[in-house]
Amino acid sequence: MTQIFRTGAMALATAAVFAAPVVAQDTVTVRMSTPASETDQRSVALAEVFAPAVSEFITYQPHYNGSLIAQGSELEAIASGDLEMSIASAQELAQFFPEFSIFATGYVHQDAAHQVAVFNDPLMDPFKQKVEDELGVKLLTVMYLGRRHVNLRQCRDEVDVRTPEDLSGINLRMPGTDAWQFLGKALGANPTPMSFTEVYTALQTGSVDGQDNPLPTVVDSKFYEVTCQIALTSHLVDLNYVAFSKELWDGLSADQQAAVQEAADAAAESGRQNQLAKEEELVSFLRENGLEIYEPDLAAFRTHVQAQYQGTEFAAAWPEGVLDQINALGN
Repeated sequence: MTQIFRTGAMALATAAVFAAPVVAQDTVTVRMSTPASETDQRSVALAEVFAPAVSEFITYQPHYNGSLIAQGSELEAIASGDLEMSIASAQELAQFFPEFSIFATGYVHQDAAHQVAVFNDPLMDPFKQKVEDELGVKLLTVMYLGRRHVNLRQCRDEVDVRTPEDLSGINLRMPGTDAWQFLGKALGANPTPMSFTEVYTALQTGSVDGQDNPLPTVVDSKFYEVTCQIALTSHLVDLNYVAFSKELWDGLSADQQAAVQEAADAAAESGRQNQLAKEEELVSFLRENGLEIYEPDLAAFRTHVQAQYQGTEFAAAWPEGVLDQINALGN
């Protein structure tokens, strides 16, 4: 296996802490490390659907809130044999393989179903194979994280978001990395980097006009108390991949491999449907709390945002023609 991770980049505890997978009575212990909480829909689905389905030959051992492996180091831990399973973002994979940045780009995934279609399409085969060959990680399935929308303190009589032009001059809080800031500009807004903990007060005082996050975050962080509207831009349909040790996978029988794959797909579907249902319920909750919620011209946003990426450093690593293939699998 090619050792591609950076020297000194592994933010892991001392290797001695991590015992090798324990095999007893034909059962292997699979440790799953995630920064998510135990109640996160992805965590629940893996514990309640994946684990029982493979219990005859796998003892599933989840570790939540980054308690086993530091967030962002899980892929390196699998590569070095110090972990068996995690959920990984496209952003994390792009740090090893820049071409994965296409899956973290605005309007590349159109919805949860489109994510699944893209992951299962042959266009993904070279991406998956490279991760297996060079990192020793098998990507089993794709899990739905949520749709990010534009949430503004102004009401619609002041700002009616139909196209990217309507966001001109809007100070939109976005995460501080270059990729996030570029996405904010591509949406037509004036992106403002700011710590997440400062967002509520900034919205309350008018230091920023809005923020972007999935609806569960809008509710959990009570942003609805200091905003007036949500334009359902769905500019980023966020995801995680279920990452599994290729070395462990290769040690399983064909029947066991089939069972693991089926269990991972079933867990992803369960988590996906639960998260979609939660998002739908929150639309009603937010409207009951006085917010205007509506869908802008998504085709106009998608066309404009994708055009902004062409010719940039972000798109330089994308394999030729892949964006068109992804788009063709959507609406």
